Amino acid sequence: MYQQSRIYIAVILSCWVVVVASAQQDTSSINYEKRYREYITKERIGGIYIPKDLGDVFNQLNKLVDEPSKQKFKAVDEATAANKLHFSLGRWMVVNWNLYEGSRLSVYLNSLGIADPEEMAEFMIITYHRFLHKKIIDAKKLCEEYKANKEKRKEELLKKGTILEEYNRKKQ
Repeated sequence: MYQQSRIYIAVILSCWVVVVASAQQDTSSINYEKRYREYITKERIGGIYIPKDLGDVFNQLNKLVDEPSKQKFKAVDEATAANKLHFSLGRWMVVNWNLYEGSRLSVYLNSLGIADPEEMAEFMIITYHRFLHKKIIDAKKLCEEYKANKEKRKEELLKKGTILEEYNRKKQ
């Protein structure tokens, strides 16, 4: 009798665990999407102002960067500036302007054709350098260069690798 009641309890508990486990939803993607939708409309995230476009980025950087630092920045060419500042100013922009999680600035930069947050930071450093030198920014051409470089890197990777399977999905 005692053994039989233990079996019944074990079966009931097993059924209960299966029901509860199957009722759990994967809320991480739901929460991420909800947070993303919220962040892309905010002017401030975590108390930090998020620029809305490139002009606003330049205004914010002018406020945040002191004059001696601007002069050092201007003293080097744009490629060197982008390379040297990638892990300092670039990292600051990625983290504080919420480029990975989404912000109104990341949406703006996506609309220009730049999707990778690291490329977004580099793009802003280069265009800010041009802005300080009063050069033509030509954001459209720079975005096209990013796109071409991305395609070139993709082609190089494909040449190195072996395609296991290739197929086309039917449009629904």
